[in-house]
Amino acid sequence: MLKLAIDFGTAVTKIYRIGSGIVLAEATCLTVSKETGEIRAFGNEAKRLVGKTAELTDVVFPVYEGEIVNERYAGALLEYFLSKVVRRFSVEALFCVPCGITAESKERYYRVAKAAGISRISFAAAPFLTALGQDVPLSESNPVFAMDIGAGKTSLAVFSLDGIIAGITMCVGGNNMDIHIIDHVADLFNLKIGSLTSEKLKNTVGSLIENDNQSTIVNGRDVTTGRPRSVSVSSQDILFPIRIYVDKIIEYAELVLRKLPAEVSAAMCKNGVFLSGGVCNLAGLSDYIADKLQMEAHLASDPQTAVVLGGGRVIGNPAIQRKICTD
Repeated sequence: MLKLAIDFGTAVTKIYRIGSGIVLAEATCLTVSKETGEIRAFGNEAKRLVGKTAELTDVVFPVYEGEIVNERYAGALLEYFLSKVVRRFSVEALFCVPCGITAESKERYYRVAKAAGISRISFAAAPFLTALGQDVPLSESNPVFAMDIGAGKTSLAVFSLDGIIAGITMCVGGNNMDIHIIDHVADLFNLKIGSLTSEKLKNTVGSLIENDNQSTIVNGRDVTTGRPRSVSVSSQDILFPIRIYVDKIIEYAELVLRKLPAEVSAAMCKNGVFLSGGVCNLAGLSDYIADKLQMEAHLASDPQTAVVLGGGRVIGNPAIQRKICTD
């Protein structure tokens, strides 16, 4: 049986195949005809059409804030992704999911996976996989603090191989920043920009480094005249709509840390926090979190793939799989 780890993310889907490594990383979206419901494009091809489609075509994101919100299109998209990486095999898949996923959410994953042709399914919480994706040794006696900050949600937990000691998942992530950046640029520069431009702006000059002065040229539509216009936007210009959400994540992290027994808290001071997720590519983010939480912050070498790498290590290790996976 072919074994896969799947991170069916709000923004990007990653698939790890045993024996091959990461074999797919594509946008979790598709384009659909408004009149017929027919799917016209999948993945990265569909993502390039965001903000550019005719009025008879919708861009659909079937995963929102870490939850499957449209089973039909989620199943079709997952089947398309699987067709690119497997050929007529029986497939076992481990899904990387938020901490504290509900039974109802699991049922949606089951139905979508079955529709896509997956025969056996298990689940593992993102914080576990964040640690394993960074080769952090797990045991019953050495608790670990890990945080996965994605596009639609942030999942964080303190855990050992015995299970989660304290954890939480919140609907705060990179998408919140993108939306706020759109509004902020409109207020600051009287310029309307789209979601792809906002995301690119965040990824190129977004920074939590004090006095960072990177800048880039942004194209958009003048709010007053309606004409195309360009402005130079700096890291400082978009600091507020980024920091407000990072501070919210830190606030919830502090709540989790306050719930810990004294001995576990002592271990956190020693071990620090392990970070993953696409938002962690923001300049200065790990240092900012380390300063606010007063502990070392360990950033994955590739934050966006750490969770699915951890999933690959789990699906390939039956002993760990029995410990941390649920059906």
